[in-house]
Parts: sequence; structure tokens; C-alpha cells
Amino acid sequence: MATTVVKWAACFTMFSGLLIALSPADSTDAVVTTGYHLTARPWKPLGTPRERYLDAIEGDCRFTAKQQDASGAVIDPLLKREHQYATPYFAYAVGTLVDAGRAKDLLPNGARAMEHATACFAGGLDSIPDRHGNFFIAVLTEALEVYKGHIPEEQWNRWSERMKKPLRDVVVTSAVNNWETYVMKGEWARVRAGLANRADAISAIEEDWRSRQRARIAPAPWFLYHDRSSDPDTLSVEAVGRGNLLALANLGYDGPSGAEIRSLAEEGTRFSLLLQDPSGQVPANGRTDDHVWVDVGYQVAFEVMAERMQEQHDFWLAGQFRHASLLAFQSIGRWRRTDGPWSGSYYVTKNHFDPALRVGYQDASQYSNYNGSLMFHLAEAYRARSAAIEERPAPSEIGGYALALDPEYASAMANAGGFQIQANLRGQTAESSGNYWTPLGVVRFARVGWETRLGPADGALTATGGVTFAPAFSENGQWLRLASLSARYEGEWSVQFVHPLLVRCTLSYHPRQGQSGPSFRNEFVLTPDGVLSTLVKTSPEEQSWGVTWPLLENDGAPLQRFHMEGVEAVGYPGSGDRENFIALDAGTRFTPETPLRGTYGDLRPIRVTVPGNANHTFVYPVGAADPAAESVRRSFTITRDGFRSVLCHVAGTMYVGRTSAGGVGDSVDLAGSGKADATFSRTCGFLLQLRSGKVVGVEADREVDAEIQGKKVHLFPYTPVSLLRP
Repeated sequence: MATTVVKWAACFTMFSGLLIALSPADSTDAVVTTGYHLTARPWKPLGTPRERYLDAIEGDCRFTAKQQDASGAVIDPLLKREHQYATPYFAYAVGTLVDAGRAKDLLPNGARAMEHATACFAGGLDSIPDRHGNFFIAVLTEALEVYKGHIPEEQWNRWSERMKKPLRDVVVTSAVNNWETYVMKGEWARVRAGLANRADAISAIEEDWRSRQRARIAPAPWFLYHDRSSDPDTLSVEAVGRGNLLALANLGYDGPSGAEIRSLAEEGTRFSLLLQDPSGQVPANGRTDDHVWVDVGYQVAFEVMAERMQEQHDFWLAGQFRHASLLAFQSIGRWRRTDGPWSGSYYVTKNHFDPALRVGYQDASQYSNYNGSLMFHLAEAYRARSAAIEERPAPSEIGGYALALDPEYASAMANAGGFQIQANLRGQTAESSGNYWTPLGVVRFARVGWETRLGPADGALTATGGVTFAPAFSENGQWLRLASLSARYEGEWSVQFVHPLLVRCTLSYHPRQGQSGPSFRNEFVLTPDGVLSTLVKTSPEEQSWGVTWPLLENDGAPLQRFHMEGVEAVGYPGSGDRENFIALDAGTRFTPETPLRGTYGDLRPIRVTVPGNANHTFVYPVGAADPAAESVRRSFTITRDGFRSVLCHVAGTMYVGRTSAGGVGDSVDLAGSGKADATFSRTCGFLLQLRSGKVVGVEADREVDAEIQGKKVHLFPYTPVSLLRP
């Protein structure tokens, strides 16, 4: 049966409120993101009220207020001095609370912070902490709006006058990456507030855009922001540059390039829905990787887009953006602190280590500035959200896509039914901003409704080695992991089949030009339940080889490890969620190696070798209600065109699981009885939702007639039909 992969064309469009993205024409395989609406697993909205944003902001503000000195400056609790933009970000967050009728007892703290920060701004660049004036313009200008009417008019007027300081006196003009987008956003905010000359501001913004910033976001078809502050490029700071340009558009910038800026920033934000993992995290990789506040950067952009789509009457996409925003907000809750004097604040990076250890930090990372970023962007998200929007499943919960980003990012992703992997095609070869951020190999296994930190949610790379899910081989009596060989190896991504319930893709590893060593091919079969990995060595060298399983062992507190026959598993104490790596070959040997500390914590590499020519692993994230890993291993049978287990049955282009079934074809046998339970008038892509073996919902990718368990249904493209009795 033919696959649904299509050749990429340089286009970017919408269908039924879902993004359809096709790759550049010189690529070899397709990115397919369908218009499906149904999910593989039962789905329900999060229903998080807007006021919950204020709860989080207030907790962080109350912590930060304790760090203020008499002048109003926020003093970093570890650095013991004022750092960067912590003070104005705190001021804006407090003003947002007070303006919403909350935490009025913090108004004096917020006012002192504004007094101090605006005085620094008026003093010029050298008076601003760490010469970070680029970051002061927008936040202080917007803060004037939330404080108006809550403080004496004389004081407010004094702040406003200070905010008229000429741009040339307060910014670092040599910073032309995302720093410049802060200036663009801020200068237009000043125009709106009557604090800057409109013509001068438009001239400056247009110069920034045409000379430098457009080239960072304009390349089709992804329209993601290239900060170029690490190599591979950063998918974390990407959210900052794009988010600032989106904010500029949302502030109503109407200069000559205004429409183009809006279009590119909105297209990039639509695409970023595919990059968010099913638990709400931003993608891994690059400078500022795995910093908690970056998830809030996605959150505020999604809130802006939810409102925008609602205004355009695209209610499905508006609901997807709203739900994706709530997923991001839910994600950061895992890092909120409740321990004594730190209560209400957030860990800077996604682990529970003592912040003094700076695990996963970049050079600029401090407790005050990145708690400041979190509360500032949360406050922006609160203010952006106004309409009552019905939530819809996010693309990362639906699945049905596989994509490779451009070579600067060198990363690829695939998602089937809410199970997502992220793979890196290059690794970092030199330290940047105090860290090695991006290792070669698969760095993330994530699943909807599951604790994705266990996945692991990222790999690890240091000057001495790396850990990812990737091949390993023996050379000159020493075992080497490909994750440790960034200068020597690279990967190539290809896609064979894509459907919301089933994705087949391949990651091939080979030595870089001028380097030597064995080559490997890693084939993946993604389902909503987990992924079957088949690794083979494709070059003739005679040497031992295997695959590395990365187990998160400690994230500041020890996790629980579980050893069963053929299974290595890990989980958080008291949680029913576990990550299971299951060996499927007879005679498999396991060799634990020394843990390596990454941004999430300590990853224990387990070297897995087999006597045969193919190394098979099933990566199985299990929840409390799922079949045990032991029963999955015992029942697992690899077939010519797929596999069978207690979880599901995969054959060619068809998947049959416990809560969903479908693929590409004209019929499907759900019970394995040899008789079709659903037939279609022609070959199509389709998805069935199941409840206790009965079909309760159906969706197809084209107009067809269907007979499903005795019911005749006429289906229109990408239009779900419920089969539940009224």
C-alpha cells in the first residue's frame, strides 16, 4: 500500500484550523501535518481560569519583594547584587496584580521598584544594571499603564518623563540578535504612550528590520527566529525573538513593514504548535535550553494568537492556541518551589538541584532575572487573555507529523497520537554561554498525559562526553557513544509514512566529511503507546556496537530505578508514571556506565548490545492505568511489517490500539477476527476512536462512504462524526 508521504514544496497554509506545513523543495522527504481533529487518547480541556496566572505571579512577587533593598532594587539572593532587568520585571508584575485588584499590599514594593528602575533608565546605559537597557524600554513603558490611577499623579508623571530618554542613550547598539527585538517592541510601546517621536521610532524599527531582523525570521517555510548565539541554533531563545516581533505586531505597529512582521511572526507561532511537546514544554536545544521561563514565552505568544484567531472567527485554531497556552502554564507548575523561604519562586532550570550549583545554567542565568522573566511574561499572558475561548486539542496531542528543521537548528521531530520524539542531527562542538547545549541523537521521548521529564526530556553533553538515545561502538578497546562525538558524526532524517496514529521515520548516522567510523541506521515506528526502535550497523567494519539507553537517575533528588528481565525503568517516587526501555532481542546484554549531568539532571547511560544484526528497543512510557512493562515485553512480537503486543497491533500503514485505530486503507479489522469492522468506499486516511472495543467517533481525510460496525456513515474531509447514540 502506498504511503502518504509527499514531496516538500515551499508553502505554508492552513486547513480546518490546523497547520499544514511542507518542507523546502530541496529536501528529500515530507513533513505532513494533517487536518485531523480527533485524538488517539481520550481528551478533555484543562479549564484553567485566567486568575490562576495571577496566583503564580503573586507567589513569585511575594518571594521577590523580600529581596528588595531600601532603594527598590531587587537583589539577587545568590549573586548578592542587582542583576540585569530583575527590578523592572518585578515592577510590571506587581503593577499587573494591583491593577487586577490583587496584592494591593505589594503596591509600595512595586512603586519603589518603578522609582529605582526609571531613575536608572533616565541615567543612561551606564546607570542601568549590567548595561541591559534594551530590556528596560518595553517593560517600563507598559508598566506605566498598569500603575496609572494607583499612585500619585506627580509620581506617575515623573516616571513618564524619565521614560523619554533618547534611544541612543540607553541601548547596546552592537547587540543585533534578540536584544534588538526588545528595542523594536519597546520603542513602539513608547510611541503608543506618547513618549517617543513616531517618525523617529518607525525609522529606527524599519532600519532594524530591513538590515538585520528580517533575515533572522523570514526564511520559509518555518519562519522561526534565528538567534545564532549557539551552534546548533537555540530553539529556546527562538521563542524570545519571535515573541517580541509578535508583540510588536500586536501593539499595532503600522510602519511600512508592519504587515510583513505580523505575517511572519504569526506564521512562525502557528508552526511552533508542532514543536511544543505534549506536556507543554518548548523543544530542547541551544542556548538557554531547559530554562523554565521559556515555556512562558510560548504561553504568552499562544495567548496572543488565541485572541487573534478568535477575532478572525477561526474558532478551532483559537481553541488550539488557548489549550497550548494552558499546557505551557501547567508545565511550569512542576518547577514552582514550596520550600520555606524560596516558596512561590521557580527553579531557573528544569531540575531540583540547589540553585547555587547552577545546573544547566548559562553565564547570564541568575535566580532574580529569570524569575523576573517568568513573572513578566506571565503578566503579559494574563493581560493578553480576555476572550472566553473553547479549548481544542493541541497538535502535539493529535499527532500526525514528522519534520526536520533547517540545518542551523539541525533537529527533527515526529509525533503519532501524542507520542513525540525529538532528535538532533548535529551536536555542539564548542561551549557557548557557559554550556554545551545540544548533543547528537534522540534527546526527547514525550507522551500526552504523562510525566515527560522521565522520557528523558533532554540529553546531556559536557566537554567530556554526551548521553542520548543513539548508537555506541567499540574502537581500540574503548566504547564510544555517538552523543560524545559531535565533531566526528552527524545524522540524516527521512520520513516514510505519516498518520496521526502511526509514523515511520529513520535517523541515519555517518561520519562527517573527513572523519571515519561505522555508520548506522535507526528506524522508528511511532504509535500513541510508544516507539519501536530498530538499530542496524550499515557499514562493514568488524567491531562491537550497540545502543545507549539514557535513564534519568537524579534531578536534584534520586528517582526510583526498576530492573526487570529485559527492562530498565525509572520513575518519580509516589508516581504511577514510568519510563521503560524494553529489550526485544534474545541474548541482550546490559552495561551501565557512569552518569553524566545534563540540564535535567543525571543521565545514566545503559549500553545495550545484542548478538544479532539488529538491535530492537521498545520505548514505553507507562501510566498507572497502562499494561505493565513485563506484559508488554512478553507479548511483543516483531512482524514483517510491524509488531503485535498487548498494547496494539501495527501492520504496514495500519494501527489498532486500545482507544483508537486507523491509518491509510479501505478497511480495518479491530478484533483480529479476520472480518473488517469498518470499511470505506475508497482508500483513505482515517481515524477511529474506540471505547471498550466499540467505535465512538470517526474522521477521514477525504469524502467517503463508510460502514462501521453495522452503521453507514457519509464522511466529509476532516469532519469528525460521533457514533454515540444521541
